[in-house]
Amino acid sequence: MKYDPEVHHRRSIRLKGYDYTGEGAYFVTVCVQGRECLFGDVVDSAMELSKAGRMVEEWWSKLSGKFTGVEVDEFVIMPNHFHGIITIVGAPPCGCPPLSPCGCPNSMPGQSYGADEPRPGRPHGAEEPKPGRPHGAAPTLGDVMDWFKTMTTNAYIHGVKQSDWPPFPGRLWQRNYYERVIRNEDELADIREYIRSNPLRWADDEE
Repeated sequence: MKYDPEVHHRRSIRLKGYDYTGEGAYFVTVCVQGRECLFGDVVDSAMELSKAGRMVEEWWSKLSGKFTGVEVDEFVIMPNHFHGIITIVGAPPCGCPPLSPCGCPNSMPGQSYGADEPRPGRPHGAEEPKPGRPHGAAPTLGDVMDWFKTMTTNAYIHGVKQSDWPPFPGRLWQRNYYERVIRNEDELADIREYIRSNPLRWADDEE
C-alpha cells in the first residue's frame, strides 16, 4: 500500500512547553516520501541495505561529530523509513507528560512529531538547514534532524545523478519527523528492543 495523504494524514503534536534543547534521549522516526522503498530489502527477517541505505547509515554515524553533546544509540534503516535513538548528553533520560498518539505506521504508540517546513529557493528535492543557532548554544532535536535530513537528501540526489539510484517523488523524506521523549531506563530498553526487532515485523507492515 502506497502513502495516501487522505488516509495517512499528519497532525502536528509537538509537546507544549517541552525544552527540546534539554538533556535526555529521544526516539525518532523519519519516513520516505510516498513510502517508497529506497534503502534496501528485508530478506529472511534481516535488513539488506542498498547503497542508498548505507549512505543513510553513514550520515547517522556522523551526527555525534557534527553536534557537540549529541550521541546516537540504537537505530535501524528499513526499506522506507528510519528509526533511531538520539541522546543529548549530560543527564539521564528526562521526564515529560504523556504524549498524544500520532498514528505513525510501524511505530510505537505515544509518539509526536515536529514540523520542519521546506525553505524556498533550494534545488528541486533538496532540503536546507534552518538558520544557525547562536555560537555555543545547545542544538535542539530539530537542529539535529534538519541536518540529518538535509545531508542524506543531498547525498541521495548525488546518487541519482551519478549512480542511477531510483529517483524519489519530489523530496526524499516526508516533511515531518516523529519523535518520542524517552522517560526512563526501562522505556529506553524497550525501545532499543523494538528497533532491533523491526525487520522481523516487516512482513506484517501494511505500509
